[in-house]
Amino acid sequence: MTRAVRGQRLLDRLRLVVGVGARLLIVSQPEESGSLLLRVLAGLSHASSGSVLLAGVARADSSPAGWARRVAYVGPQAGIYPWMSPREVLELAARLAGFDADQRRRRIEQAADRYRIGLQLDEPIRREGPSLAQRTALAAAMLTDPEVLLLDDPLRAVEPTERTRLLAIPGARRTVLIASPFPASEAGIVNQVALLRDGRLVVHAPVRELDARGLTLSQRGIESLADALVAGNQPTAASG
Repeated sequence: MTRAVRGQRLLDRLRLVVGVGARLLIVSQPEESGSLLLRVLAGLSHASSGSVLLAGVARADSSPAGWARRVAYVGPQAGIYPWMSPREVLELAARLAGFDADQRRRRIEQAADRYRIGLQLDEPIRREGPSLAQRTALAAAMLTDPEVLLLDDPLRAVEPTERTRLLAIPGARRTVLIASPFPASEAGIVNQVALLRDGRLVVHAPVRELDARGLTLSQRGIESLADALVAGNQPTAASG
């Protein structure tokens, strides 16, 4: 796919294939490329050319049982009105997904427990600040148990240990893409890395490839891996 913004190609004939169950970290130069890629995949922005296939379906399939339930996106901003309570946010998300009353109640209870928002469930989000807003946004995205989860630098307001716990998303067949400018903070969360330079994919490899070369999960480490693979004329597609 290709997309230019203000004359700069942030996505340039990009072709990315991610296997089921992958936990992929996307690092990009400029940083806007990774965020734009996730917005395109989420249907919030459009590519100038190219197509998208997620969870076996195209974005045009927006039925409750189709793409709308199977793919979820969380951006760097929670996008929640501060006067809303977590319960109201989750109730709205569950209604939009087409769940009946019993399903809504059960899923909201489960989300309140996992994301530790039970004590603030009926409090306006503004009283607790961005940490509660971000946890609520992720909880709402996970209500439908999506097959594909798109996360743009998520949960930065959450304490690091708790952030790692929440981003250890369960589900062996769930595919998670995380765009982040801080690769080291995603250690233990991802098993693949991809680097975009000027909108082009220059490396897509397992995290273990970094370990095998004595490189760290960092901006410099990922760049060094890309340079080594290019110099050795080795394939850049990840296999697991």
